[in-house]
Amino acid sequence: MCHAFAARRRHRSEFESGESGSHPGHRAWGGFMPPFPGDDFGPGGSFGVRRPLRFLADKLGLDENQIVQLAKILDELKTERAQSAVDERRTLGEFADAFAGEQFDANKAASARDRRVQSNQRLSATVVRSLEQIHAILSAEQRVRLAHLIRAGILVL
Repeated sequence: MCHAFAARRRHRSEFESGESGSHPGHRAWGGFMPPFPGDDFGPGGSFGVRRPLRFLADKLGLDENQIVQLAKILDELKTERAQSAVDERRTLGEFADAFAGEQFDANKAASARDRRVQSNQRLSATVVRSLEQIHAILSAEQRVRLAHLIRAGILVL
């Protein structure tokens, strides 16, 4: 194991356990970050970070009520993104089926295209609705901070 990797791993384990003083807000919630529903969207996450709820709670200084509301919003977004991923796999299968036969099946390809368009439209509508709901629960200062995170590319929508 290289030294740089070991240092990153050590820093990460210290951060997650609340032992390191290097991260602002590491003692929030008594030195640990409790699990919240809908805060783990896997690698990359819903908002481009692994744990968007924890990240946003820390960066925006959310209160308990805001955290609960944000968890519900992110959970809905997580569900729609998962459905979009399922639709994409089906779309790719339909494209492959359209291509695999003796003759190219234009109807299957068109059906796959339509599925992809509809799925993207549903996901886009959910993202806009989620942003609208998040806007409603944040204070003016928190909205400015969130806008900065989005503009800086720290959060990816």
